[in-house]
Amino acid sequence: MPSALQSTLRRSLSLAFLAALPLASACRAVAHTSAEPQFIHPDGPPANPFSPAVRVGSIIFVSGTLGTKLDGTLVPGGIQAETRQLLENIKGTLGAAGVGMDRVVKCTVFLADLKEWPAMNEVYRSYFSNGNFPARAAVQATLLMGARVEMECAAAAKSPA
Repeated sequence: MPSALQSTLRRSLSLAFLAALPLASACRAVAHTSAEPQFIHPDGPPANPFSPAVRVGSIIFVSGTLGTKLDGTLVPGGIQAETRQLLENIKGTLGAAGVGMDRVVKCTVFLADLKEWPAMNEVYRSYFSNGNFPARAAVQATLLMGARVEMECAAAAKSPA
């Protein structure tokens, strides 16, 4: 394996490990609570075998979210339109759990092309205008439906359900 490829692979694995540390810490905290999971389905029963969000104690885990419209199709317009729509989708899911975007503490961003980071980041920044930005990681990935961006988040609830 060429040296540059080894270096890139090592760096990617290191970043993935570091990105997982805050979530691993949150999972350990959840494991020590006796709270029952609350499965959050803002739009009714799921069509797919996953929940849009799950609340355990004071942590809400939001599943990977795409920039899809209510009919399930990807919003047209590229990375910024998709980012705006997926953040609106996350905002709606969190709203169904009784919290706002100001309670988001961790996000993982999956980009089809890391070169689109600045354009995604411009929209992302506007959803956290209070200056308190969540911990965040980003990785390049192949996404469903030809999406340009996907995001998953964890948020702190105000009190256990």
